[in-house]
Amino acid sequence: MVIRTVTAIPMGDKRKNVPLLKGLARKRALQLHLSPPAGRGRSPGGARAPGEGEVPPSQALSMAPHPACDARHPLPASGERERDVNAAALYRLMAWLSPAYPVGAFSYSSGIEWAVEAGDIRDAASLAGWLAVMMRAGAGFGDAVLFVHAHRAAAGADDKALHAVAELAAALAPSKERHLETTAQGRAFVEATRAAWPCAALGRLTEIWDGPLAYPLAVGVAAAGHGIACEAALHAFLHAIAANWISAGVRLIPLGQTDGQRVLAALEEVVAATATRALIASLDDLGSAAFRADLAGMKHETQYTRLFRS
Repeated sequence: MVIRTVTAIPMGDKRKNVPLLKGLARKRALQLHLSPPAGRGRSPGGARAPGEGEVPPSQALSMAPHPACDARHPLPASGERERDVNAAALYRLMAWLSPAYPVGAFSYSSGIEWAVEAGDIRDAASLAGWLAVMMRAGAGFGDAVLFVHAHRAAAGADDKALHAVAELAAALAPSKERHLETTAQGRAFVEATRAAWPCAALGRLTEIWDGPLAYPLAVGVAAAGHGIACEAALHAFLHAIAANWISAGVRLIPLGQTDGQRVLAALEEVVAATATRALIASLDDLGSAAFRADLAGMKHETQYTRLFRS
């Protein structure tokens, strides 16, 4: 309930208006006390006003309860406020995709090291251009599609589909070092996550697939197992990939940290567009048109001096 008062304050001797002003102050305090919290208001008819207290689907980190989650890390109980649910999802994504998460991402450059030595990447602008192609038409898009299909298969408990995605992901790496990069990180991610953030979906994955485990597959299954919405998890995953590529470029060119952030900002729309395409792509849409980047990954194997593993 909201008490609204409109009162005309007469002009004149201010001392005579003191009692009136005090009365208005008391009514204002009562109004603030009885008004509902921000975002929880009601329209005059009693229904929630459109848009109040709601998070747009494109911004929400939805995390509905999922039966696959381990009891040691339960999801918020049904009925808890959305902001608490979103906080739990955000916390886990930030942990899993942090540079500190023990998957060894810092030791891989995805062929960027060779591109720097060959002169293809020389500064922030050429790094941004190279990474935009990798994200839009190369490893970024491929990993995004695999992530989406792994997430959907795990969320739907479709073992056959999950096995097929895992097999395809292991076979698609265009070079030996790229295969090492994705499978070593995938295996490390599963081991760390099962130890600290266990869920039945990851255990199920290791039961139905005992071959090389690609990184996007592992993260997608973990997100599904913890009930984190695919779209939100995918954006976070692609951001982490871009940030790791940029980190390699900053060290190799070298660039300053501020230039690195400028490159990350420049890739924002590319990452968003890649995620949008991946969410509607089929496995038949997988493929790479980033030929120079794929060649860089192959050339890196025989590079004379190397700081990175790929």
